[in-house]
Amino acid sequence: MKRNIRLLAIVALFAICIFAASACDSELETIDTVTPEPVNNESPEPEPTANETLVHEPIDSDVTVPEDLSPIVGYARMTTTGYVLSTPNTDGETSVENALANRRSHRNFQNKALTEEQLSQLLWAAYGVTSPSPDAHLRGGLRTSPSAGATYPLEIYAVVGNVEGIEPGVYRYISADHSIERVAEGDVRHELSDAALGQRMVSQAPVTIFYSAIFSRTTDRYGDRGILYVYIEVGHSAQNVYLQAEALGLGTCAIGAFTDDQVRRLLSLPDDEEPLYLMPVGFIS
Repeated sequence: MKRNIRLLAIVALFAICIFAASACDSELETIDTVTPEPVNNESPEPEPTANETLVHEPIDSDVTVPEDLSPIVGYARMTTTGYVLSTPNTDGETSVENALANRRSHRNFQNKALTEEQLSQLLWAAYGVTSPSPDAHLRGGLRTSPSAGATYPLEIYAVVGNVEGIEPGVYRYISADHSIERVAEGDVRHELSDAALGQRMVSQAPVTIFYSAIFSRTTDRYGDRGILYVYIEVGHSAQNVYLQAEALGLGTCAIGAFTDDQVRRLLSLPDDEEPLYLMPVGFIS
């Protein structure tokens, strides 16, 4: 009798184990077949500011932004087509108020070379990147100068005659990696002075910053009103150069009097660029 009771208990326990195992398998199958809810990993686009709306349509699809936007610290590195400039200073000794109070146009310069660091600082002040972005539409990122819709229509050149560590020539400034790219060889300051109606300060200054613009970058978005925006923008940038020159103990003078066709040929400008401004920079005599 006792043996029969023990046998029944063993059979009952075995049945309970089988049932429990079956229930577990059923739960596991249910979990495995659950379809997760889709997750949206895209971050919302930042809201544009009043002055700098992010660009979403292509402006210059041929331009690629380098992965490393950091220039070389302390000196210029020569490349096959130009130079990567030294890192600009963002904490100078001259206050904005002092630079504003002392800013003047200067037309006479010493026969003295600029340093590469000074050229680097001037170009950065003109149109340097202050907020890097891999977005190719911004061609490097947001700049020192405001731009309508962040379209950045300006092209900036350095006409180098006497800068330490930089061979004489005409260089295009590439904001994205703070470099200059040679577009013409040799010292052309005297020829540029002739094109500027013989203004001697252009041939005296060790370097002249030259502005051109690709108007379509802005007019494609804003129509004819964009023409006005481009002229406003070159004024913003040129004032930056004035103030930076003052902070460096240098002088400059904005020039709009020149023969467009002569300047275009001399500086090898592409057909879609319009010449706008000359700014010779040097030590004041």
